[in-house]
Amino acid sequence: MKILVCVKQIADHDSEIRINSVSTWIDELKNTLFRINRYDEYALEEALLIKDIYKDTVIDIISVGLERVSSTVKKSLEKGADKGIHIRCNKDYICAAETALLIAEYAKDKDYDIIFAGVMSEDLMQGQVGPIIASHLSIPCAVSVIRSELKTDFSRITVVSELEGGVTEHIDMTLPCLITVQSGVNRPRYPSLSNVMAARAMSLITIDCDALKSIDHSKETISLEYPVVSSKGIVIDGNTEEKAEKLLNILHEKGIL
Repeated sequence: MKILVCVKQIADHDSEIRINSVSTWIDELKNTLFRINRYDEYALEEALLIKDIYKDTVIDIISVGLERVSSTVKKSLEKGADKGIHIRCNKDYICAAETALLIAEYAKDKDYDIIFAGVMSEDLMQGQVGPIIASHLSIPCAVSVIRSELKTDFSRITVVSELEGGVTEHIDMTLPCLITVQSGVNRPRYPSLSNVMAARAMSLITIDCDALKSIDHSKETISLEYPVVSSKGIVIDGNTEEKAEKLLNILHEKGIL
């Protein structure tokens, strides 16, 4: 069994994030922290659970992005994956279509049985990369999966896909296939000390994105904007009695009481 897991590095939500001067993406400040997309952690754990049962399973990690993305690939290796691939691009922002094509170009002749990815990224939340990869590779795809069961002969996998309104869909797919994983499907593990030490000794396979198939950039980010403030809050000062009286007067003025 050979598995590829797609991971993405994102800016941590607790870091200060500021739109750059040309409004196309964010500025990387000195205190901006980056980490693995949490949905991809669930995807990696699904692959590791298969490896726990079938010991001969090989798990590759792949990510696309700047030089710093290699640290996220290394973190994934620390959890028990076998090989890391970094497709290096010197661009802050890479659209879903280009990311998917680069990964598909790498994977097309590698004979992966299953490709796992998170259902979406936390920063863009588009949910497009997985299905576009599957389309390029002409393999079946299931999205937002909350449960999976691999057949012992490695020929098929049965998954439960979460739809809107609490509805689920049961899908039986032949391998090779691509699966995007929903949050809560499992509990991502912490890396063991032995895996951490092993990952430190591993060298990543680094590929320049220009060495892979280029794409006609049909999508362009026009601008990013901060959310429009639709209403303002009111800070009420004073002691408890004064605050209560002011609040009561405000509610009367608004016709709520």
